[in-house]
Amino acid sequence: MKLVIVESPNKTKTISQFLGPEYKVMASVGHVRDLATSGKGGLGVDVEHGFKPTYVVMPNKSKVVAELKAACKKAEDVYIATDPDREGEAIAWHLACVLDLDVPTVKRLSFNAITKRAVLAAMENPSHIDMDLVASQETRRILDRIIGFDLSDLMKKKIRTKSAGRVQSVTLRMIVERQKEIDSFVPKKYWDVSGLFGEDKTEADLYSKDGQLFKPYSIDSEEKYKKILSELPKTFKVLPLSYTTRVTQPRPPFTTSTLEQEAFSQFKYSAKLTSSIAQRLFEGIEVEKGHFQALITYIRTDSTRLAPEFVDVAGQYIASHFGAGSYQGLGGDKKGALVQDAHEAIRPIDLTFTPAIAKGVLPPNMYNLYRLIYARSLASLMKPRVDKVTTLKFEGNGYIFKTEAVKNAEKGFQAVYDDQGLSAPVSGKVLPAAVLAAAENGTEVEAKEITGTAKETQPPYKYNDGTVVKLMEEKGIGRPSTYSSTISTLIDRDYVTEAKHALTPTDSGKLVVESLMKFFPDLMDYGYTRDMESDLEKVKEGDTSKNALLSTFYSKFIVLLQAAKDNMEKVKDVETGEKCPVCGSPLVIKHGRYGDFVACSNYPTCHYIKKEEKKVEVVEGRVCPKCGHQLVYRTSHKGEKFIGCSNFPRCTYTETLDGKTKETAATVANETNDPDHLVGTVCPRCHKGHLELKKSRFGSFYGCSNFPSCRYIQRIGKKADKGNKEDEGE
Repeated sequence: MKLVIVESPNKTKTISQFLGPEYKVMASVGHVRDLATSGKGGLGVDVEHGFKPTYVVMPNKSKVVAELKAACKKAEDVYIATDPDREGEAIAWHLACVLDLDVPTVKRLSFNAITKRAVLAAMENPSHIDMDLVASQETRRILDRIIGFDLSDLMKKKIRTKSAGRVQSVTLRMIVERQKEIDSFVPKKYWDVSGLFGEDKTEADLYSKDGQLFKPYSIDSEEKYKKILSELPKTFKVLPLSYTTRVTQPRPPFTTSTLEQEAFSQFKYSAKLTSSIAQRLFEGIEVEKGHFQALITYIRTDSTRLAPEFVDVAGQYIASHFGAGSYQGLGGDKKGALVQDAHEAIRPIDLTFTPAIAKGVLPPNMYNLYRLIYARSLASLMKPRVDKVTTLKFEGNGYIFKTEAVKNAEKGFQAVYDDQGLSAPVSGKVLPAAVLAAAENGTEVEAKEITGTAKETQPPYKYNDGTVVKLMEEKGIGRPSTYSSTISTLIDRDYVTEAKHALTPTDSGKLVVESLMKFFPDLMDYGYTRDMESDLEKVKEGDTSKNALLSTFYSKFIVLLQAAKDNMEKVKDVETGEKCPVCGSPLVIKHGRYGDFVACSNYPTCHYIKKEEKKVEVVEGRVCPKCGHQLVYRTSHKGEKFIGCSNFPRCTYTETLDGKTKETAATVANETNDPDHLVGTVCPRCHKGHLELKKSRFGSFYGCSNFPSCRYIQRIGKKADKGNKEDEGE
């Protein structure tokens, strides 16, 4: 027997199909060990002796490791086929160490797409674990552990917030600074001037005066506006038409960042949801009973290049489906300073698996993301969209009003977006025949109406998942694999709230940024964070040693940390004005993992906590149709009011205020044996996270992505009233 170890259970199903019966494919289910929480400061790192790390097997992975060890003893060959990136390389190394395999000689499989051809090619030519890549990941992990543990401990003691981190805190800074811009914004009035000309009342906007363009917001006073109106004549000369061609080039294929941005723009998917769905599409989906197929290439990438073999096949596909002249080829790959270019862009593996076929196989959210990737990959290889633009101008007393008519001449790449229902309509208008004739003859037309609309400048928009991911990439904060998790962490820590897809910093988030900016300016500097990523790349390339980087960082960090401990003011608890009934000390508002609560200020001498009685509004004359308990009014995390059973979580019956029943995830899960059916759907408990397919020693189950803030779980195939006994978490 030959053993192949992957990190994801979903991969086992896909890869097993490509190998013979002599192969066994098993999953480590991610990392099997991590830094210990022992030693000085609980870091699991001996900073005084070369930053030597101490690793321990994760408590929830003991059974997995035991099963893998048993399989290794029976195997004549062991292959490790974790993801082809820094994290995957680290998992491979940890597995080799834990399973007592020879690290220098263990067979490492790496492929950018999980296809039969790629897997068999990797089996024919296995590589070995790249220890420079492992060193880079280990350096990053130690950095994040030191910063995370020491800063988080400082934040908890001094300002009573939950955590701080190398990437999360500087990302939070961006959101806080944006909110400051919004809060300090002072609106200014301005006027937009337009007119209706000729008998057909052709609309045109004020464009220039004596060759000087009117820039946006330039008419910023009523005096300027009235002066313009007083100088405008009654009739205007129609100037000769001008004709131009507008060429819009296709955008390159998706990177991790651009996929998360576009998925938010198109479908309002969070970065975390997009990342989760894309991972499933990469690992493989059951497209037919018993047949699993990977649909896209590796999803953590910053490159826009495409494999030549895909370009060749796509060129033929484009020619046959959109016309022989539609193919152009991929444009130049613009590489930024931090682009690793380790993997090609995100693309479909098999173009014959069209979105039309996928629609009948995939859940809606997976289908949406797949057709987006499919369309973008094809579009990137197609010719540009070409529009013919006719410009019409009206001139009078030095003032010019202008309008444009746009007519599409060649659809180019737009054809594939139209085909997939992802295109945006081309704006423009048709010019009336009378105005066209006037332009040809150079005659004058009457200004039927000149109007000025008073407006106010608008504050900057709040950031959302898409804009934060874009800024993280532009500023060099984090890597493609960390974009979505960083945003999720900020929300989970209550440093940022999300409402109507807009991210707003909380008071706690603002306090964290203010404190860190004062005492750790380097860590909060965008340039410093970007340079740190570059230094980690040097470790990966073997140009810088792990210890040299860590020593340079730590020698400066420890000095700043001590200064912060000595000088950072401690935030005092807010008194409620009540006295503790046990010891008479003032009661204060404290912050806990489940929210604010009132407790005695004399803690830990006194452990009194005031219990808040929750007021429940009963639905008069109604009982639950499922279990007979009283129905009550409840409010979701989104602030939406609904009716639910008072026996929750044992009974999950809910209905809207107008009496429509809500089908909970537990009910739906009980009606289907498809383990992918609910992935990505909204959590029925917190209405904030989405359901993910997880695995424990008891088997597979659905769990909320908002864990540990929300601990909803539902076992596959179990009834809701039994499954909900496990809602308090694994």
